[in-house]
Amino acid sequence: MNDDTAAVLAFLREAGRLKDTERTAWTPGGRRESTAEHSWRLALLAMVLQEQAPELDGAKILKMCLVHDLGEAYEGDISAKANPDPDAKEEAEERAMAQLLSPLPDGVRRELYSLWREYNEGVTAEARWVKALDKMETIVTHNQGRNPGDFDYRFNLAYGREYASAHPVLARLREAVDEETRERLQRQEDSRSR
Repeated sequence: MNDDTAAVLAFLREAGRLKDTERTAWTPGGRRESTAEHSWRLALLAMVLQEQAPELDGAKILKMCLVHDLGEAYEGDISAKANPDPDAKEEAEERAMAQLLSPLPDGVRRELYSLWREYNEGVTAEARWVKALDKMETIVTHNQGRNPGDFDYRFNLAYGREYASAHPVLARLREAVDEETRERLQRQEDSRSR
C-alpha cells in the first residue's frame, strides 16, 4: 500500500468517528442522530435544491456540506442552544481539523481545510447557502424526531433565520420549515394541556 492510500484510510478511520458523534437531535425512531447522518442529509438537501440556484457552485456546496462538521470528530457536537463561546468553539474545531486532516496529502488537506474555513467564515454565497441549509436540516430533523417532552420548538423558530435571507429559495424553504415547526409546537402544547 502506498503512503497516500494509507493516509486516506487513516483519515477515513478518524472521520468515521462522526458516525458515533451524537447530536442533540432525535430520529423518528427515538435515538440520537449522529453528525454523519446530519451531514449526509444536508448534502442530499443541497443536491435536490441545486438546480434552483444555478448561479452557485454546486460541487463546492456538496463538498462543503460533507466537511462542515468534520471538527466534531474529536470535540463532539455542541448544541446552539447551549450558547457556546464562539471563539473557544472555533479554536477547538481548528485543532480537531488539524489533527483529522494531518494524514492526508498536502493538496487534499488544503482543499478540505479551505472548504471548512470558507463555511465557518460564511462570506461566500456558497457558504451562506450551506449555513442556511445546515440550520434548516437540523430543524427538519427536530420536527420529524421523537424528541423529549420538554423539547424547545420555539427556539427553532429563530434559529439560523438570518441565513435564509441569502436567497429566495432559502426564504421559501424556511417558511415551510417554520410552518412545520409551528405545527409541532402546537401539538406539543395541545398534549400538555390534556
